[in-house]
Amino acid sequence: MTYAPPPFDPELSAALEMIGEVISPAFALEDIPSIRQGEGIRLLSEVDLTLGGAFEVTDRTVPGPAGAPEISLLVCRPVVPETPGPLPVIYHVHGGGMVIGNNRVGVDVPLAWASELGAVVVSVEYRLAPEHPHPAPVEDVYAGLLWTAEHAPEFGGDPERIVIAGASAGGGLTAALALLLRDRRGPAVIGQMLMCPMLDDRNDTPSSHQMKGLGVWDLTANETGWTALLGDARGGPDVSPYAAPARATDLTGLPPAFLDVGSAETFRDETVGYASRIWQSGGTAELHVWPGGFHGFDGFAPQAALSQAARAAHVTWLRRLLAR
Repeated sequence: MTYAPPPFDPELSAALEMIGEVISPAFALEDIPSIRQGEGIRLLSEVDLTLGGAFEVTDRTVPGPAGAPEISLLVCRPVVPETPGPLPVIYHVHGGGMVIGNNRVGVDVPLAWASELGAVVVSVEYRLAPEHPHPAPVEDVYAGLLWTAEHAPEFGGDPERIVIAGASAGGGLTAALALLLRDRRGPAVIGQMLMCPMLDDRNDTPSSHQMKGLGVWDLTANETGWTALLGDARGGPDVSPYAAPARATDLTGLPPAFLDVGSAETFRDETVGYASRIWQSGGTAELHVWPGGFHGFDGFAPQAALSQAARAAHVTWLRRLLAR
């Protein structure tokens, strides 16, 4: 049975009309090179990462996975920390559907958290599909986390207080990172923040069909992103949970999770399902479904009332987590 899509929030709907003039909700594999060269990625990468001089920003080149190239980490440290001693670390994984972006894209969001909470931000660059299919992206993300945990004191970070965070594809990779850290007995992290996460390669939920052709990331775009990452294996029986965390059969032993998603977006049902399964496994999760939100709405329309509420919820959860 096919259902009509839920309505967009009126304020966000107006923003979406303008966004739709430059961003299509669907794209194909052959469109990836032109999207990477597009104006949108350039603008997203040119944010003032110092926040007006509040942060010292350095690029670090660190070892990648065994036998793979080095990776780039963007380290953003408060110039004048509000509190003495080691600071919590927000380890950020950028979005981009597994196929576009770099470690500057979306980092303004964790920087805003860090400015309010007094934290260091480390944003990881990972290899992109389809040139580098699974497991390259998640292994790069894992390698960056290992370096961050080992070297945190060098940039004023506390290796005992690392939060991993990402949106969209970055949210999916963050969830996969949490699984890898558990299964490989890697460094402990105190929380995982999964914002509109890309979790399920099967692309067959009601919300994925409801939102076809709508918003900024639809059924077709999702198929393109997952096919780039997994090739012919996409949707089949042998997909690793470290590629698509929704495939994980065991969600026990994970760090506390924050998950949020719009009600009017492709990833709604897989995000709600993942949170439910964390609870069913005896874990801790906080879930927000923002009514009328499209994919990534708070980044595209940060001044909207719903976006302000979502961003406030992020900070509230982080503040509570860091106070434990």
